[in-house]
Amino acid sequence: MRRKLVAGNWKMNGGLAFNAALLAEIKAGLKQVDCDVALCAPAPYLAQCQSELAGTPIGWGGQDLSAHAAGAYTGEVAASMLQDFSCQYVIVGHSERRAYHAESNELVAQKALRALQTGLTPIVCVGETLAEREAGRTDEVVGQQLDAVLQLLDGAELAKIVVAYEPVWAIGTGKTATPQMAQDVHAALRAKLSAKNAGAANVVKILYGGSMKPDNAGELLAMPDIDGGLIGGAALKAADFLAIIAAA
Repeated sequence: MRRKLVAGNWKMNGGLAFNAALLAEIKAGLKQVDCDVALCAPAPYLAQCQSELAGTPIGWGGQDLSAHAAGAYTGEVAASMLQDFSCQYVIVGHSERRAYHAESNELVAQKALRALQTGLTPIVCVGETLAEREAGRTDEVVGQQLDAVLQLLDGAELAKIVVAYEPVWAIGTGKTATPQMAQDVHAALRAKLSAKNAGAANVVKILYGGSMKPDNAGELLAMPDIDGGLIGGAALKAADFLAIIAAA
């Protein structure tokens, strides 16, 4: 039985005062925790997360990292820098990075490997656009995105990643894949993991990242291959985030 993971992605939101209030409310409302919980914050606020969340059941992480260990890469954040702030997780290959920063499948795979080499757990995002779904290419697109990662990792490394399926057409649009639509893609991703390493496939968490909210979390999380959520907008509202954690 895979333990569920609910990971919040604040994206480019927050501020010192806002974050302090949000974290205080989440900590106060977090009574019994039967799943793993994490918050992925903008890099400038990781020190605040470390200070506020140390000693709690909530982990924290970055939203991206460089494929390079160090060097003349202005504006980039190295895995070792995330490690300095005791990050456990880092998101790689988010659809917004792929779309707005032209990140290739190969670059995402290199970032995932860099994270693992530094002791971080990469949350590897895969997903298709509305045009790709309507063309019947969902399995092909997400399969290619995952394949690039599988080619770089051995079985032991593979067992340490988290995968997040984020249908791009359901992010911030108010649209959500039905639980069965999401489950079908998650099952296909698990089958691809199993073809590479059956043992790893059994332990890798596959999160759903397509506008999971309190009112749909229970149904989505009841699916056999949905092991949690990568939460966007709802992670910025303590009550919503706590409700999803409760559902998990």
